[in-house]
Amino acid sequence: MNEDEELLSALKSRTDFEVIANFIRPGARVLDVGCGDGSLLYLLQTRRNVDGRGVELSQQGVDQCLLKGLSVIQGDADSDLIYYPDSGFDYVVLSQTLQATRNPKAVLEQLLRIGERAVVSIPNFGYWRARAHLLFLGRMPVTKELPYSWYDTPNIHFCTIEDFVDLVNEIGAKIEEAVVLNRQGKPVKRKLPLGAWNLFGQQAVFLLHR
Repeated sequence: MNEDEELLSALKSRTDFEVIANFIRPGARVLDVGCGDGSLLYLLQTRRNVDGRGVELSQQGVDQCLLKGLSVIQGDADSDLIYYPDSGFDYVVLSQTLQATRNPKAVLEQLLRIGERAVVSIPNFGYWRARAHLLFLGRMPVTKELPYSWYDTPNIHFCTIEDFVDLVNEIGAKIEEAVVLNRQGKPVKRKLPLGAWNLFGQQAVFLLHR
């Protein structure tokens, strides 16, 4: 797969990647926490010319990153972020991973300690399709956006957009920008109230700072 095909594949599979990339200024120092196979980090290095580093829990993910020529080490967001210095990066990115950590609050505080800004994307468990699945079928939703059954899901903290905003306020952080995406990956209108974002947004991306 050539460079252009890699980028197109990444953008097609994860609609939050384009928003994340737009939040990050060119040439910035970036740490991608829970970087998976390195698709986002590869996109940021190619499109935004960032000085990128990554941390990934799975050895398979680390191996895939190394094959892309990325600087990635194996590590756990819950336990290993404490070893990074204060303000060591311009941005720390955590994409679709916060809900899979054991202590989301502590992880978010570490992101904001390590980076001048944090970029966090989350799936929204308050999305209307998830609510309807529970209401009418009485079962945990299994959809394209939430593809795991309840017994094998990596998600251990089920978070809505409103829950996340409450957490940001609790730790004293500020939301600099926020983009909420619908099921088609299109932005939900910014002027809508938070409750509407929570109902119609399939996922959300936040740019945070202290």
